[in-house]
Amino acid sequence: MGRLREKVVLVTGAAGAIGSAIADAVVENGGIAITSDLAGRGGVDHVLDVASEEDWLRVVADIDRTAGRLDGLVNAAGIVALGTVQDTDLATWRRVMAVNLDGTFLGCKHGLRLLARNGGSIVNISSVSGLIGSYNLAAYNASKGGVRLLTKSVALHGARLDAKVRCNSVHPGIIDSPMTDELIGQFRDPVRARERMTAAAPLGRFGRAEEVADLCVYLLSDESAFVTGSEFVLDGGLTAQ
Repeated sequence: MGRLREKVVLVTGAAGAIGSAIADAVVENGGIAITSDLAGRGGVDHVLDVASEEDWLRVVADIDRTAGRLDGLVNAAGIVALGTVQDTDLATWRRVMAVNLDGTFLGCKHGLRLLARNGGSIVNISSVSGLIGSYNLAAYNASKGGVRLLTKSVALHGARLDAKVRCNSVHPGIIDSPMTDELIGQFRDPVRARERMTAAAPLGRFGRAEEVADLCVYLLSDESAFVTGSEFVLDGGLTAQ
């Protein structure tokens, strides 16, 4: 019946490459994926702006009413902005923080209301940019680094609950996706930028969304029952150098 048999899992950013791959993997492994994304990003179960507490309260209440439980949460919604600390304007900084960090905070905070009933697992999608810095990703670095340490705090809190809630962060390297294409398109020479990024990974290629999803399935499943507060890196060896 699958590694996630009958587990109810909410996935944010589910219209994106990584989010949709995670939702598909949940279903393929016997789980029930509840998908969410912004309005206009079709094919999802719930319209959810992760930076809106009102949206989170509405979606969690609806899941409580219809499913009556939540066994897993994957905070996969995220945006990236290219810019040094001097180039990044305050509005951009705040928007990146709102989606990437505030959105993860709100998901953990309000998702725990249902997860804490029977126990479960939270997976926060961070990035290798939450582990190492880049001169031109000031806001993104800060937001994803925040996700990394927020995850550890949530994990320690979840371990104190009667029904344990685990929380781990996943740190992908460069993933072949529309978001990556958009980012590369901002460089002066996109072709050369793609070549440099590919060469930076010792395995010599971009990662695939399905590879991130496979790791998330493990972290959502009972196979990882003794795993919490940890960070998992999928970067083709980039941070090993």
